Amino acid sequence: MGFLNENESAFAWDFLKRGAAAGTPMFWGGYEEAERKLLGLFPDYLEPDQNLFPLMPLTFFYRKEDALTHRDFLGALMSLGVERSVVGDILPESGRCVVFVRSELADYFCLNLRKIGNVGVRVQEGAEMPLPLGHEFQEISGVVASQRLDCIVALLCKTSREKASGLILSGMVALNHLEVLSVSMKTSEGDQISVRGKGRFVIDRLGPLTGKGRLSVQCRKYR
Repeated sequence: MGFLNENESAFAWDFLKRGAAAGTPMFWGGYEEAERKLLGLFPDYLEPDQNLFPLMPLTFFYRKEDALTHRDFLGALMSLGVERSVVGDILPESGRCVVFVRSELADYFCLNLRKIGNVGVRVQEGAEMPLPLGHEFQEISGVVASQRLDCIVALLCKTSREKASGLILSGMVALNHLEVLSVSMKTSEGDQISVRGKGRFVIDRLGPLTGKGRLSVQCRKYR
């Protein structure tokens, strides 16, 4: 099994919570905040261990003047004839990019990737901490009536609560990568919200209450 994207991981976890598989499940993508992850099912006699996952970080180095993007790296990797599922997160920054791959293909990538687009790169196994952030965010803050999903979506999309409810009821909103049709669903800190056509968001802070009893909220939008 290869790397699962966030939606696939959410569906898999929902399925596994029903006791549909033997063993203890664990998702791991190479670091805590990974978006693409491998699924491991550990038998009762084996403690779940991230070190047992068959993945390897590769670090690509290049000149800081050469602005390479996630799309550049993904295109170069796919040009080698591999499936998307063998590549995990791609974390580019100025002069460096860390890519998580299935460990059995690490040597293949190291031997065959000398250029990303027209830019020469040097690649090695492993990665130094801290990892590149991989994403840029736009800060969003405001006050809402409560932590209900319709209130939060209204803030994130800069629209009315009525229109936010319409987005939810029409199936355009996902909470933690699963479609939600309940406008009154309560949100929590750390929740991720996707609104079709509007973007992806994460809730960083809920509270404190203002003097008028409204809830202050701090969120981020993925750029």
